[in-house]
Amino acid sequence: MAKRTTAVDPKTRLLHIIDSFERVSVTVLGDMVADEFVYGEIMRVSREAPVLILKYRERTTIPGSAANAVLNLASLGVNVLPVGVVGDDEPGRLVLKAFRQKHVASSGILKIRGYNTVTKTRILAGTSHSQRQQVVRIDREPENLPDAHAERLIIEAVREYARASDALLVSDYGYGTVTPAILTSIRARGAVNSVPVMLDSRYRMLEYGGVSGATPNQMEVEAALGIKIGDDPELLLQAGKTLMQKMKLQSLLITRGRHGLTAFARGSAPVDVPVHGSDQAIDVTGAGDTVIATFTAALATGASTESAARLANYAGGIVVMKSGTATVTQQELVDAVNAD
Repeated sequence: MAKRTTAVDPKTRLLHIIDSFERVSVTVLGDMVADEFVYGEIMRVSREAPVLILKYRERTTIPGSAANAVLNLASLGVNVLPVGVVGDDEPGRLVLKAFRQKHVASSGILKIRGYNTVTKTRILAGTSHSQRQQVVRIDREPENLPDAHAERLIIEAVREYARASDALLVSDYGYGTVTPAILTSIRARGAVNSVPVMLDSRYRMLEYGGVSGATPNQMEVEAALGIKIGDDPELLLQAGKTLMQKMKLQSLLITRGRHGLTAFARGSAPVDVPVHGSDQAIDVTGAGDTVIATFTAALATGASTESAARLANYAGGIVVMKSGTATVTQQELVDAVNAD
């Protein structure tokens, strides 16, 4: 008698993937950034210039960029191993403090004397009865890139961690911690050949070789290919197929803001996933870090591209309804799947 098989419904499959997060490890290589938020209450307009005068209320510093992806993975229950660079300064110390509070090991983070931790300061204004709005952003960047010695330490750390990981997440915001050449050096000894390598690169996506997947937003795709997609679904599909071929990807996730996302997988038809929740985001700061963190975590469990994309979409929909750089917890993701 033939053995009867029972199909698993999509919700149960997604919940099983989330439950599996605690059994996987992900190495994160990238630009560790400090996101600083300075909040002020609007007092009046200056008599010296047509600008608002704000009464200082508070300041918070939160890990951003690759460091935000690290915290998102930790919040999802994943064992995360970060590799990157910070300076011997207050922003760097606050990033490492946040890692410790989430029980994230920081032995792979180089603390370089004289190096300025990349810091993005956002000034937000509002009143006690209104939503605070971003007025201006000030970026403080290191004057010099990590030197050859720092690069060697980074490469060695990733090689060591990747052998004990189920995936490698590469977060390149253009600050020099990770480059196509560094990833090529890491791959040279086969340390990451057996695990998926997921890429989030702001400016040079096409320069990376040997990655398994990528999660660009539509604007980054347009810039990489030199095209304008707009709201044309055919152009979007063609752009996705072009990236899959050019980069020899196994999976690709193109995020499209209020239009949701489109997932591409080798050998499968593209899948459009509508935005989860409201299409009126409160704050999109760091949403891309949440998406790639969730997508990578799901793929590390062995999930399909479509299932991983659906979980990433849930996570993105949750985080854009929070103010500032934020994370999504494992329980929030479970609740979103159950409620949908």
